[in-house]
Amino acid sequence: MAYEDRTYHGIQNGPENPAREDEERQAPSIFVEKPKFGPTERRDAGVLYELRPKDPERLGGFGWGYNGSGTSRAAAAILADALDLADPLDPSALEEVGIAMTGYPQDDVLVDMREDFCDDVLSQCCDQWRLRRGVVLRWARAWYLQRGIAELPAVLQDLPPLVSTHS
Repeated sequence: MAYEDRTYHGIQNGPENPAREDEERQAPSIFVEKPKFGPTERRDAGVLYELRPKDPERLGGFGWGYNGSGTSRAAAAILADALDLADPLDPSALEEVGIAMTGYPQDDVLVDMREDFCDDVLSQCCDQWRLRRGVVLRWARAWYLQRGIAELPAVLQDLPPLVSTHS
């Protein structure tokens, strides 16, 4: 599969993005968008699809800005999508590859990577954030190399080139 760039855009209500008094708090959402640069261009960013947690009423939804179960669910969805491990439109597919918090067997490497992504990245995020897929892939490749794991997922074997957006 050819490399396709995309941007992960997380939105949740909180101190930086409070719900108005006349509206209900919204569940945290992660949208996958076509990459756009700068606030004026991003205003028109097209949403490709939305990542969704499996059974949020029973198991809980996404979250970030802390390190907990919502953050783990968000990390599993982002990593599985970025690494092309599972169908992004099928939350149950995360269990099949062993990166989800539920389901067995779990892949120990993917679970460790998921939890480190929570700690290194998502626990530091504010209510609204954006991460380019290339950033997630470079983080994942560094994570594998730091642990001396030579068997990389296919998408990490040839990362896309770094391209400057500045002239």
